[in-house]
Amino acid sequence: MDKVRIDKWLWAARFFKTRSLAKQAIEGGKIHADGQRIKASKEISLGITLTIRQGFDEKIVEVIALSDQRRGADVAQTLYRETEDSIAKREQFAADRKANNAMIQSERPNKKQRRQIHKFIRESQD
Repeated sequence: MDKVRIDKWLWAARFFKTRSLAKQAIEGGKIHADGQRIKASKEISLGITLTIRQGFDEKIVEVIALSDQRRGADVAQTLYRETEDSIAKREQFAADRKANNAMIQSERPNKKQRRQIHKFIRESQD
């Protein structure tokens, strides 16, 4: 097998549940091959670098094997290799998101906290 359609490969590598979702992502500009937008019918070969955006994450993977059949997750992971930069960047971004979410308070301040806020505002205005 020399070439495979990009939407089939993304489906077989388990980046997307269906080929139609893979096609939508490609048409939406979330998949780039060697830094350029592509079409779903583009045939990829070994060694191509893909940039895949899924939600908050962006993965940069190199195609190391081709398949047009969806197999188990352990087999699917042998189709690509994620770059070290991509892994470090994703982990850093996830840690930043987690830190930002920890600072957000989901409940209203209690009576003591309200008094402290009002006191702080009065002192800053003087």
